[in-house]
Amino acid sequence: MSKVLIIEDEVAIADLEKDYLELSGFEVEIENNGNQGLVRALNEDFDMFILDLMLPGVDGFEICKKIRENKNTPILMVSAKKDDIDKIRGLGLGADDYITKPFSPSELVARVKAHLSRYERLINSSVQENDVIEIRGLKIDKTARRVWVNEEEKQFTTKEFDLLTFLAQNPNHVFSKEELFSQIWDLESVGDIATVTVHIKKIREKIELSTTKPQYIETIWGVGYRFKV
Repeated sequence: MSKVLIIEDEVAIADLEKDYLELSGFEVEIENNGNQGLVRALNEDFDMFILDLMLPGVDGFEICKKIRENKNTPILMVSAKKDDIDKIRGLGLGADDYITKPFSPSELVARVKAHLSRYERLINSSVQENDVIEIRGLKIDKTARRVWVNEEEKQFTTKEFDLLTFLAQNPNHVFSKEELFSQIWDLESVGDIATVTVHIKKIREKIELSTTKPQYIETIWGVGYRFKV
């Protein structure tokens, strides 16, 4: 049974999230304070974190940053803030997804299931020989989930790695943001797709010599992105 930690100071919302997740077969713990939530996130074993941004004590941004420095466990950020800057900041700190209040409990459950399903496939996969993609100084080890640029290793979050690998495995194919969102996040893109743009930006910062003149991931204006070979 997958174990989820909800860090949320609004008790009614936390209890509602817990009820729906438990009905779907998850084991759920709740912390209403950022300080205690951070301690538990770093020192206990959870399969996923649902993290509110505005918390007493340590805020959600700092908790996300600390978790990502130590673990690759999926993080779903939840906030009443609709500003793109908050979404961009949260995703930039390593969150895997961002959902804005108010949201339907069924959507929350769907996103949790999607992220856990993908993460479990990754950690349980057993490949005997490393599968490596090499393109013009870029080396992607799919088995070890490691990336090098001109022999210098770069650190990638789970979703950044998945997105880069998917594009590199499908060179010269133009994908819309909606297609990438659906493919990488295991969800139909019926809402905010800023997630894709933010992740592309972070990937470019790590692999491109110049983000204004990318040699790997090209923007096709009005359509989407493609990986050039």
